[in-house]
Amino acid sequence: MKLNLEELKQSGIWKEKGYELPWFNIAEMHFETRNNPEWIHFGGGNIFRAFPACICQKLLNKGVQKTGIIVAEGFDYEIIERIYKQHDNLSILAALNPDGSIEKTVIASVAEALCMDTANTAHWSRLTEIFRAPSLKMASFTITEKGYSLINGNREYTKEVIEDFEHGPFQVVSYMGKLTALCYERFMAGELPLTLVSMDNCSHNGTRLKEAVLLLTEKWIESGRVDARFLEYMKQKVTYPWTMIDKITPRPSKEVEEYLLNTGVEDIAACTTERNTYCAPFVNAEKPQYLVIEEDFAGGRPFLEMEGVIFTTRDIVDKVEKMKVCTCLNPLHTALAIFGCLLGYQKISEEMKDEELKALVYKIGYEEGLPAVKDPGIIRPEQFLSEVLTKRLPNPFIPDTPQRIACDTSQKLGIRFGETIKAYGEKKKAASLTFIPLVLAGWCRYLMGIDDEGNPFTLSADPVLVSVTPLFQGVKLGKEENVHDLLKQLLGREDIFGVNLYQVGLGERIEGYFSEMKEGQHAIRSTLKKYLRQE
Repeated sequence: MKLNLEELKQSGIWKEKGYELPWFNIAEMHFETRNNPEWIHFGGGNIFRAFPACICQKLLNKGVQKTGIIVAEGFDYEIIERIYKQHDNLSILAALNPDGSIEKTVIASVAEALCMDTANTAHWSRLTEIFRAPSLKMASFTITEKGYSLINGNREYTKEVIEDFEHGPFQVVSYMGKLTALCYERFMAGELPLTLVSMDNCSHNGTRLKEAVLLLTEKWIESGRVDARFLEYMKQKVTYPWTMIDKITPRPSKEVEEYLLNTGVEDIAACTTERNTYCAPFVNAEKPQYLVIEEDFAGGRPFLEMEGVIFTTRDIVDKVEKMKVCTCLNPLHTALAIFGCLLGYQKISEEMKDEELKALVYKIGYEEGLPAVKDPGIIRPEQFLSEVLTKRLPNPFIPDTPQRIACDTSQKLGIRFGETIKAYGEKKKAASLTFIPLVLAGWCRYLMGIDDEGNPFTLSADPVLVSVTPLFQGVKLGKEENVHDLLKQLLGREDIFGVNLYQVGLGERIEGYFSEMKEGQHAIRSTLKKYLRQE
């Protein structure tokens, strides 16, 4: 059994091995999508194949939708060549249940896989053709939080963005520059409406996307490189709904790979690209999933609500997003990621067996997080938090690692903890927080790159490391330090924490926790025990 269209024709063999196959005619879907594209998605990673592509497949299975989904990858083109192209755009979704069972589905809803590369003339030409198509309804995104940023770790415009400011839409090199250029193609094709749907885990994601493309639009108009009416088009005929997405999709697991191989599937080994992307022809993911989208579409949309997607108002999306990202899941993930790296863990689920770490996330969630939550009405915060703590994070069959979750932590702290700190600050109660500041101190300790045993470890990728790790050069365990002088430049950075931690009364407390955590070997464990038992 090989994962390609020809061998998928042997459906009996696949079904015998427990695979759910697509019910629709794949060739007809390809033809319809080629001629009348409706949905393009940017970001070809795991969350895309496990969630949006799976939703599209279910709609195709029901006959509700005739066209598939087109994926465009703008960060790591190897994914297209090594994963999508080699397997005819097919993938296997392995849903990992808490009882250890695995539900296997062949996902065939991806009609085309393209590189968002202007040097690849065939792919770029096809992308412009798609954006000029009247049938196109939406472009969605899972490109991570940093994908929307126009600045680097030093808070300056990146070299690529500066080039795009100068050269205009026909020589673009940055991600947002390419997207804005594609929107300009749609503008020139008749000012056709479009909805750009960010599905990334960042607060007010639609606004972040909108601000990025509008800035590029304004720069191009100022330099006379585009029609002045383009700005009005981007404001009036393109919409940017807010969303909240939730589904844990870890890196490809060796155990899952071996399990699939034992069912008879060949050539599905995971690989690492030159850009350090972990990918495979399969995706292992948990089964629970949530997607809430603001009902703000410029020109129609797929019937996603038929597969559990909730459409609602911006205000409710905001409440749901804050509930999840700021309180009930993401902060707990980040806390486990930071201390997991420091304490030598390799799986999130194993951390949930650790007495101190389990107590830490329970206290962050129930004692410090929930009091700041506004009930969105469509998902009960207490129920959501309970599911996270008792079923999702402890699931031993989800092979997620603290090292993966620790990637880009600097881009997450302001949302995952800063918003709760602000909520407490508005009530003059920020100084009552204990466990959130403990996590922030833990991140400062993490930046030393020395674990609790005193051994060096590799920090996970993060664009801000270039500007913050120099602060910790020469800092050693047990060495006397002027901690305030060491941390004052960092803890005052609102761009990282969402607030100036000194101004809200937490800077000195974090300094104290940090001092305790660097006293020597096992000081992190001792600090956790001290404050968790104190309560």
